[in-house]
Amino acid sequence: MAKAKKEIKEQPVERVLWASADKLRKNMDAAEYKHIVLGLIFLKYISDNFYELYCKLEAGKGDYAGANPDDPFEYRAENVFYVPPQARWDFLQGRAKLPTIGKDVDDAMDAIEKDNPSLKGVLPKEYAKEKLDKQSLGGLIDLISTIALGDSVSRSNDVLGRVYEYFLGQFALAEGKKGGQFYTPRSVVQLLVEMLEPYEGRVFDPCCGSGGMFVQSEKFIEAHADRYNGKAREIDKLFESVVSVYGQESNQTTWRLCKMNLALRGIDSSNIKWNNEGSFLNDAHPDLKADFVIANPPFNDGDWSGELLRADGRWKYGVPPENNANYAWIQHFLYHLSPKGKLGLVLANTALSIETEAEFSIRKKIIEDDLVECVIALPAKLFYSTKIEVCLWFFNRAKRQKRKTLFIDARTFGSYVSRTLKEFTDEDISKIASTAHAFFNSDSYVDVPNFCKAASTGQIAKRNYNLSPAKYVSSTLGSADESDLAIAEQDLAANIESIRAEMSQLIMNFGDREDVASALRLSDFRNMSSEELAELLDRIGNLTQMQKAGASLAATYCEALFRSWFVDFAFPDNNGNSYKGNGGAMKETPYGTVPEQWDVVQLGNLLQIRNERVGERDDVLEYSTTNRGVHLRSENFSKAITNNGAKNKLAYCGDLIFGMSREILNFGVMKDEIGGVSPAYHVYEIDETKMNSEFLEIYMRLCDSYFLSLIKPGAREGQVLDKNEVQMKLILCPPIDLQNQYMLIRKYLSQFALHGV
Repeated sequence: MAKAKKEIKEQPVERVLWASADKLRKNMDAAEYKHIVLGLIFLKYISDNFYELYCKLEAGKGDYAGANPDDPFEYRAENVFYVPPQARWDFLQGRAKLPTIGKDVDDAMDAIEKDNPSLKGVLPKEYAKEKLDKQSLGGLIDLISTIALGDSVSRSNDVLGRVYEYFLGQFALAEGKKGGQFYTPRSVVQLLVEMLEPYEGRVFDPCCGSGGMFVQSEKFIEAHADRYNGKAREIDKLFESVVSVYGQESNQTTWRLCKMNLALRGIDSSNIKWNNEGSFLNDAHPDLKADFVIANPPFNDGDWSGELLRADGRWKYGVPPENNANYAWIQHFLYHLSPKGKLGLVLANTALSIETEAEFSIRKKIIEDDLVECVIALPAKLFYSTKIEVCLWFFNRAKRQKRKTLFIDARTFGSYVSRTLKEFTDEDISKIASTAHAFFNSDSYVDVPNFCKAASTGQIAKRNYNLSPAKYVSSTLGSADESDLAIAEQDLAANIESIRAEMSQLIMNFGDREDVASALRLSDFRNMSSEELAELLDRIGNLTQMQKAGASLAATYCEALFRSWFVDFAFPDNNGNSYKGNGGAMKETPYGTVPEQWDVVQLGNLLQIRNERVGERDDVLEYSTTNRGVHLRSENFSKAITNNGAKNKLAYCGDLIFGMSREILNFGVMKDEIGGVSPAYHVYEIDETKMNSEFLEIYMRLCDSYFLSLIKPGAREGQVLDKNEVQMKLILCPPIDLQNQYMLIRKYLSQFALHGV
């Protein structure tokens, strides 16, 4: 027992506090509880800060001789919030066990706003609400009382910053997709700021959420305090002396979080504006030209009122489409950029290569205007709010490397902090940022195979203005010189001709699966890197034969490759030879004889069941309640599934849906970000550290006879499968790298087929 207590004490204070506070939440929704907890943390901080100055004023020594500790102006002069008697923490803690504590806290928030105009309309006043259990509220007050937040020692150790930031992240995680509306993961913000280096000037975030971009900018300034040579007398005033922040937020409750977040750190938030119309319809800073714009706008927003803004002056490079705001955001940010300004933003990967007329034209003009300085491909699972792949874009109106753009592939970076979440390490951030700055400053930059590549605007044009880093970062392209590119193209010639011959042979034997499978075992195809494969498929995309065969040929090709690798175990070894044919080590399992490095596991070891219901969630649209996007064997499953959509189970992108109807086994992986499925079906989250979700779906379809044994004789229509039977089913689990390699090939072949048809 003593050992257990010691371990608890050694945990960081923010984790201990979170674990205890979350227990007191009971049945309250995380989105509401967030404001309850963060409001109390704010109150505790300003009360601690107030008491520290109050004691100095009361002692009346030195500069404080003759001061009145009850005069609010004494505190304003020191940039400290004045806390009236009925709002001070010791007063509230003394009343924590009373049934009126909720009203007491609301009254305290009102009193603080009256005495501190900068906080007017900012503080939460929801503590007297009936649904908030007053005993839990009292327990929360007692809990927060155990740590010091606002005294000088705590401020120097950034206790408040750690607690507040940790809580924001935990609430974002608890809220799932909605969490992305107010929080960008800390490590992503840190990378953005390290890349932009906002040493001084105006920092602008037009969709600022809870203010993480500003907070990280302050941390950056503090980390480089020696650069300023005494510009500010005190470190806690340094940021305000060299940087001014501007922001806008359309969600009022999120705007309040931001105002509190900045107030806690002494950052002037007078230019953080709120209106419910948003940045497009009601730009709160129409004349601002910022030195740095840092933003994480909503991805692929189709409801941005684009139809009302067709003639807007911000669309210098073209009118963005009405059904997607990505290029509207980019142009809005560029509009607010000063002549020497820099912009860093987070955006979905699709914006890098989308070829719809409007978006392609805008991207082409921006590239030709020489504004894009760097693009970074990020790893999956960095964000709480989405599983889609995202990237970082950096623009610079004063680039030193003219007509060149740096591409960085960071998809293999990051470390797991939980089963479903990654974050960048400090070493990751340092490596990426130092590489970029070497390029930006033209001093010691060199291309690194499979990591970074500097490409000329001419090279980008040759790739149809596609900005996907995978198009450029390759072990075969060593530098940005055009002659090197020509050499690399020659090196691929033999492989190109081989694949052309193979494709022709496949077409001649189309429908003969054995010939297809035999052709797929050619080592020169299977030994190619993903970048070489992408380059190759681009080059053979105009083959008349493939245009005729189209998607059917690609599907046959992929299926044959799957059977070759994962049924016949003929995947290549390190030398490109057939693994099984080359005498690769095998082992006996309940599944049969399999390669030694493969596992045979129960399906339940890869799955975690979800039991979330749609309820009153407004982000699950009506059309999603028919399981839109899940490809199932029975059309019956895609019909209306229940009269009460609120009872439907929630499924997220990548989740496995498993059930049975009309004596037919139904399963599929969710393709939309979110949707509702019938309460009669099981929804599982897949452990993607062991099993690629799309791979699992393909595996189950091609090996369906094995899974059909789950259906019992005499099953009646609508019968639900036994969860235990599903989870106990043995499944072959290849190494995740091999799964991903196959899925990458499949992805490129699918893209190739779409362009070829």
